[in-house]
Amino acid sequence: MSTQAIHKQVPIQDFASALRRFPESAFRIVDALLDFLQDTPVSPDTLAPYLTWDCQHYTRNLIDKTPLYELIAICWEIGQASSVHNHRDQNCWMAVPIGRLLVGNYHLVSQDLARGTCQLKSADTVEMNPNRPCAVDPADPVHRVYNPREFNQRAVSLHVYSRPFDTCIVYSPEHGTCGEIKLRYNTKFGEPANGP
Repeated sequence: MSTQAIHKQVPIQDFASALRRFPESAFRIVDALLDFLQDTPVSPDTLAPYLTWDCQHYTRNLIDKTPLYELIAICWEIGQASSVHNHRDQNCWMAVPIGRLLVGNYHLVSQDLARGTCQLKSADTVEMNPNRPCAVDPADPVHRVYNPREFNQRAVSLHVYSRPFDTCIVYSPEHGTCGEIKLRYNTKFGEPANGP
């Protein structure tokens, strides 16, 4: 018999309101917000206004943003994956209210951004699902998120980034290359995004 606590799902608006009440210090360490994500699952139905789908690429949908953090819903069709990437030295927490996803973590052995070269070693892979959120390890933040075909279902992940950032480094472990990309939203606050 499982001893895991069952937590009442909350509307996304209540989740965002609670995030706004956290002090700045809570966003500097991983544990406080990871506990919050574990204890405060979001009701999937309340995400509907923020979800958009694209068969070519996962979508990034901004729900809330302050100078301290941004809250994004990412929609993953079956088989979609992010590039291997970092988070610009910012913290990141992820929850999956719909479906399940894998996070493949990497150890960055070396990087020369000016030359566009890198060396990565695969570290571990963890599953995220409605009962298991996760946080990016600040000491080893390079990772990718993917929705394997064998899961055979769409997925939605909620990402809390502190602080907001609009560029990141993407890596090709196979080719030993890396480079900076600009990040864009597909929607902002439930409306189509114009520009970054």
